[in-house]
Amino acid sequence: MNLIIDILRILLDVVWWIIIVQAILSWLIAFNVINTQNPVVRQIWTTLDRMTQPIYAPIRRILPDFGGLDLSPLVVLVALAIINRVLTEIQFSYYVM
Repeated sequence: MNLIIDILRILLDVVWWIIIVQAILSWLIAFNVINTQNPVVRQIWTTLDRMTQPIYAPIRRILPDFGGLDLSPLVVLVALAIINRVLTEIQFSYYVM
């Protein structure tokens, strides 16, 4: 059981970092620090967007419109932190027994 929880926690960490990188990249694109006309940047942006879109879509349907502010990555990061905490508690309970 601990192996499964460890694998899930690693996957949650990977998703966490994908969301962080995508958020930073979106800020850099929004402030014209990097340009999406560059094929490498465009490919990275497209890949990250395709990876995170299925996670953000249900949350964007629920959240109200805040104009240009997208809070769905923040909601996902909070949910990932809660799930990680629950998995940690479950794993700890197996060590105590």
